[in-house]
Amino acid sequence: MIEASKPSRFKLVRVKVNGVDYAKVVESRLLLAQFIRESLGLTGTHIGCDTSNCGACTIILNGKSVKSCSLFAVQADQSEILTIEGLAKNDGELHPIQKEFWENHALQCGFCTPGLIMQAYWFLKENPHPSEEEVRHGIAGNLCRCTGYQNIVKAILAASRSGV
Repeated sequence: MIEASKPSRFKLVRVKVNGVDYAKVVESRLLLAQFIRESLGLTGTHIGCDTSNCGACTIILNGKSVKSCSLFAVQADQSEILTIEGLAKNDGELHPIQKEFWENHALQCGFCTPGLIMQAYWFLKENPHPSEEEVRHGIAGNLCRCTGYQNIVKAILAASRSGV
């Protein structure tokens, strides 16, 4: 009797992250957030809940905002990913959204900040001139336990005025 072959627990994942090509063999069940942090060493993507509730792990995957704790790394094979580390210029100059978060005191502990900035980046690409209500709705899937959101909204509105 011939035994059916079992699918391998390990898969090759090829991605472009922040403009750099990577090819890594990973366990099939490795979460994309863990892959980004542990396999690629990009620790700006935070893991806050593992249930996609908090949004600390938000990245841009093929032009869409996604919570990277809700996907397996193998699902991102052949994809392009942008993380918080990819927003600043190579010379270290902050992206306008990052500048506005700094200027408008839109962070306290900073744990949620990378996910909120990535969500704001995607949101402002979709809606470059939002109202305050639209900003609040646009970041509704990202939780901040410290700030009360007022300065976060203020920072995103300021970034929209700067022509992000």
